[in-house]
Amino acid sequence: MEEGKHPADNAGQPESAAGKLIAAEERLLAVERNNPASPYFNQGGPPRAGRRKFMLGSMAAAGVAGGLPLNALSAVPLGAVEHEVPADASRVQGYPLDDQSYGSRSQFETEVRARFKTATAQSSWTFTPLDKGCGIITPSGLHFERSHGGTAVIDPATHSVYVHGMVRQPKKFSMADIRRFPSASRIMFIECSGNGLTEWSKPTMKTVQGTHGLTSTSEWTGVPLSTILNEAGVKGGAKWLLAEGGDAAAMTRSIPLEKALKDCFLAYGQNGEAIRPEQGYPLRLIVPGFEGNMNIKWLRRLEISDVPFMTREETSKYTDLRPSGKAVQFSFEMEAKSVITSPSGEMMLDEPGFHEITGIAWSGRGRIKRVDISVDGGQTWNAAALQGPVLPICHTRFRFPWMWDGKDAILQSRCVDETGYVQPTLGQVIALRGLDGPLGSIYHLNAIQSWAVATDGKVSNVHHY
Repeated sequence: MEEGKHPADNAGQPESAAGKLIAAEERLLAVERNNPASPYFNQGGPPRAGRRKFMLGSMAAAGVAGGLPLNALSAVPLGAVEHEVPADASRVQGYPLDDQSYGSRSQFETEVRARFKTATAQSSWTFTPLDKGCGIITPSGLHFERSHGGTAVIDPATHSVYVHGMVRQPKKFSMADIRRFPSASRIMFIECSGNGLTEWSKPTMKTVQGTHGLTSTSEWTGVPLSTILNEAGVKGGAKWLLAEGGDAAAMTRSIPLEKALKDCFLAYGQNGEAIRPEQGYPLRLIVPGFEGNMNIKWLRRLEISDVPFMTREETSKYTDLRPSGKAVQFSFEMEAKSVITSPSGEMMLDEPGFHEITGIAWSGRGRIKRVDISVDGGQTWNAAALQGPVLPICHTRFRFPWMWDGKDAILQSRCVDETGYVQPTLGQVIALRGLDGPLGSIYHLNAIQSWAVATDGKVSNVHHY
């Protein structure tokens, strides 16, 4: 089924939320389309191989990559420092080491998170540029953000976590107290349950950053939650835990106590340093494999109970609508999902011939066991290679060699996790969930993504199922 004619196709109207997202994405693409080094480059017609290679070669020979000011192409990227580029770096001294420094990335790297405009920047989100990633770790500065009341500013010297409710001894833990406990580290993904919310009823966003960018993987370091709860002593009959954040939204979610004791932990570290402010500094609850909003940031309170707390975020929000009008509550797990990140939407293929298809797969239920690739819209499938490491509840990179014949093609990936769960088609998900909302459903879209490759090499987001 080719999408674009669905009766619910009203999400792209200029004043709608989806329309604002599209406009913001288009502004980002306008820059990339004018950058000859970008896979999105498309100036003056399709960049067939001879023309594009000639341009890149000519630019290198003329010294654009080594001689002309960087600002001839663009402003200095965020997180970088501009330095003069010599014609031959082997013939001059490089810039010196600072006595004290934090470090910056190369001035030639341009990856950034993008905030697609919402009514307020305090309740908003930014997307990870999945198309620019290599390996499975997301740099801390590119990890997606989702905030409901802005980024809280909290002094760790005065921050505490309270544990109370159905416990033998209510406790208050300072950050110094928490850091005294034995720590552990785990590499795992977090995904917003609204990842892909615009894509239910029609292909809306153009790039993989827009369709799938609300997921990222980091190494998280902290203390097992079971250690903290054991200090307070959980009473018999307790079944639920309420986690509350210390931001302006006071984000709260109910978590099954069984899960809390199994593998949840309190993280104060991310990728080898203190957790970033936008990720919950100084302390964040990590709930492996569950939807992102349950990983409460700026954690300040844990309350134990025998029943769920029915907070706003788990009643009026974060539920899954069914065609009957009823909604499924407490659909915690993020099910198996994959996406091809290259070639992906708005990229341009230079010419027929060899192209590597690559992307990421993940599952909140455990390890990814297999990823299959189709280049003909799901008629045939071939196994991709999984690039190590392959870890549970973690992004897994896959690769597949493809000889493009220059004809129309539809690229898809389909993953299987260690429980045997197979990533569904969009049609299968819609058959279960329906399309009752203004965008269809909202949460937990894990359907197979389709990218159409046209004969001129242009890649676009389509629905094909």
